[in-house]
This record gives sequence, structure tokens and C-alpha cells, in this order.
Amino acid sequence: MSREPLTLIARTIQPPRGTAWHGGPTPVGALRGVSAAVAHRRPAPGRHSIWELALHIAYWKYAVRRHLEAVPAGSFPRSPANWPAVPARPTEAAWQADRELLAEEHRRFVEAVERFPVARLNRRPPTKRRWTYAEMIIGVLVHDAYHTGQMQLVKRLVGRK
Repeated sequence: MSREPLTLIARTIQPPRGTAWHGGPTPVGALRGVSAAVAHRRPAPGRHSIWELALHIAYWKYAVRRHLEAVPAGSFPRSPANWPAVPARPTEAAWQADRELLAEEHRRFVEAVERFPVARLNRRPPTKRRWTYAEMIIGVLVHDAYHTGQMQLVKRLVGRK
């Protein structure tokens, strides 16, 4: 069976030139030049900050990668899981650490997709009965595009304040 579908997906997750087909950045690329102060700001009360979005994206890459690699549920380095808390006061060191966490989870997810057996794409993980591996991988792509677009918009909104 051809590896072409997974190669295409991996190139979509991590484009060779760093820009996705739609012209936008990857989630990691969207954070270039964003300071801790800007990443921490909310565009409006009750809305997510860039920092929160970055951690949320990292978590879902981690969660799906665990299924692809068939490893037991572990512990994401930040909590709570789906929307990890950001520090009350932003520091560049904490922001850099969380940017590195996203970059690492992004890299590990791409590698897991590249290694994944094509023959298993339409199967469901034993621990997850609802979605196939292919649906989860494509879900991460859509999730990335959606939240990266939000980060790009939030950068413009909070940068004006």
C-alpha cells in the first residue's frame, strides 16, 4: 500500500516552506515574534488568549499522537488537559517553555504520522471507538487551521491595545 496519503498529510501539517497551502503559518509559525505579554492578553473577556490557544493545540497533538503510537494514556506536562492554565503573570521564560512544548508536540505528531501504517488508517484505536485513525489525523489538521486562524486574529486585536 502506498505511503502517499501519509506523506501528503505530514507535508500539510509541516509544510516544507513553513506556510500552509492556504497561505497561513503552522501553529508554531504563528507564534514567531509574539511576546509573552501579547500572548497572555485576551482579546475580550471570556475569550482565549494566544497562549491558551497554543497550549490547547499542543494538548490535542499529544492526545491524538498517543493513539497513533499506541502508548498508554500518560500525562500532558500542563494541566488541566484540554485547556491548560497559563501563568497568572506572563514571563518570557514561561512563554518560551510553552512555545517549545507546542513545537515539540508538533514535531512528534508529524513523526508519528510519517511512521503510521497506512493499512490502519481506517481502523479505530482500541481505546477509542468513535473515530478512525484517519479521522483523528485529519481532525488535527482542521483543529490546527481553526485555532491558528484565531491566533492570527488575536495578534491583530491585542496588538492594537
